[in-house]
Amino acid sequence: MLLRHCLQTFSTLFLAQLAVVAAEFPFPMITGQDVIPDCPRWVDHAVVYQIYPQTFYDSNGDGIGDLPGIIAKLDYVKSLGVDAIWLNPFFDSPFNDAGYDIRNYYRVAPRYGTNEDARRLFAEAHKRGLKVLFDYVISYTAIDNPWFVASTRQEPSPYSNWYIWTDNAWKTERGNLWVHGYGQRNGNFLSNFYWSEPALNYGYGRPDPAKPWQLPTNHPDVLALRAEMKKVMRFWMDLGADGFRADMASALVKGEDVHHDTKGYWQEVRQILRQDYPEAFIVAEWSAPKDALDGAFHAAFLHWMESFNDLDQKESWRILNGMSEGHSFFDREGQGDITRFLRQYLDDLSATRAKGYITLPLGNHDIARLNTNRTVDDLEMIMAFGLTMPGVPFLYYGNEIGMRQLDGLPQIEGAYKPRAGARTPMQWTGGKNLGFSSAEPAQLYLPVDPAADAPNVAAEENDSDSLLNRVRRLIRLKHTEPALAAYAEFVPLYAKASAYPFVYARASGDAVLLVVFNPSVRPASAEFPLSVTHREFQLLAGKPVTITDGPGGLKMDVPAVAYAIYRVAK
Repeated sequence: MLLRHCLQTFSTLFLAQLAVVAAEFPFPMITGQDVIPDCPRWVDHAVVYQIYPQTFYDSNGDGIGDLPGIIAKLDYVKSLGVDAIWLNPFFDSPFNDAGYDIRNYYRVAPRYGTNEDARRLFAEAHKRGLKVLFDYVISYTAIDNPWFVASTRQEPSPYSNWYIWTDNAWKTERGNLWVHGYGQRNGNFLSNFYWSEPALNYGYGRPDPAKPWQLPTNHPDVLALRAEMKKVMRFWMDLGADGFRADMASALVKGEDVHHDTKGYWQEVRQILRQDYPEAFIVAEWSAPKDALDGAFHAAFLHWMESFNDLDQKESWRILNGMSEGHSFFDREGQGDITRFLRQYLDDLSATRAKGYITLPLGNHDIARLNTNRTVDDLEMIMAFGLTMPGVPFLYYGNEIGMRQLDGLPQIEGAYKPRAGARTPMQWTGGKNLGFSSAEPAQLYLPVDPAADAPNVAAEENDSDSLLNRVRRLIRLKHTEPALAAYAEFVPLYAKASAYPFVYARASGDAVLLVVFNPSVRPASAEFPLSVTHREFQLLAGKPVTITDGPGGLKMDVPAVAYAIYRVAK
């Protein structure tokens, strides 16, 4: 027990030390010490597949994807080897924001089907061993949600305080999210995102007595709203869902210096799940793992920040996404800097490893697709990175076949750049509309890729070297290798500022993997101590790397545009 405690303490201190090192990382020690958080155990080796309902598969020929269409493609989803599906919102909506603006939390949008279709989708997924996560969007509603409509009236109602209104149309607060002169009510309302998405009222962390509209978090009307949102969650869980992704999870309570009261809501939700839905899995769009994993969520996405995917700062650096300015580590130009990512990542990992999982998404509906003029080898390398890092990988539909980011598309339903180009229809075949829909092309929700060589599932199915089948093999590896468990130890072995390659170890008990990446068009070398005994290195995926003993330890000579995953045989 003392040895285990010492190893765990050393691992924690080592990770904390790595988090503040600027360029080179110190001598790393691989312990194989597992630190397993309080999560459903099915998640430990899981991969989640994200489906955007509008553009996955159209079953009725109206040009828009639907729930029966998803059901029709569940065998394909299962064939990928994934364990769960995350569905973007499928609820009744005016679709000013692609369904994130919810009009009725208890009803499937007619364009997607019915509540019975949702129940059938959950059941059919379960028959195939797949879990289903829904999108829990509770920081705002649609502007024509009956609750908000009632709140706009002069006369008081049970919904008057379910949204945040000032007490006079001439009064506002700092910030640009206040909408003026809307409805009959003498006041201005706060939006949480677009103007048509009024913020639900979870209260203020520190209400200002001079502003009576700033209700405390224990106000009866605030508590009534919170109870309703928990009822919404139970409704879909009872219908058959297996958990959820929480949209804008940090945007509930206003006026907080820290997210204490917002975390309080999610901790209450976590307790409900623990008692009544113990196998449910919940993941947060928060990008602050230290908050999100503090007794609230099982996992948290790490994006919307400079070290991963910052789209709005001029001098930003991007690790995966090719749509922001700066240099990506995975671009062939070889001008990325993996240490900028590691400093923040390791700081978050060391603080949360015992609490939950950090998730690095392999694309999603809000950022550009991975294929921004990249080759199959480039894309496989990015997939290998996402599937071998700690945590729970989320794979965005179509990225497994290399669907391209498209430019110049209609900016439909709030899908401004780069969103529209990442939300195009799934490419199933080389036929009409690439197999997505029988509708005429002008009727499609968004156009399909017009290129003659547009990747599609049918063309890649029988090609063993296709991206689709390479991704399948990587997912199988994620399931079969103990050292690729979400909780397995992560140890950077070679990571230098503005240099290649990047080498790290994943370890669980005696199982150790070495993972090496050189996306650059130039060969690269690394030399580092390896603290575990090794008899040989067995290549599991990628291209062979020359491994020899050097004066500084293990020496790797890595070809250009290559990655490798090796099992360490002792």
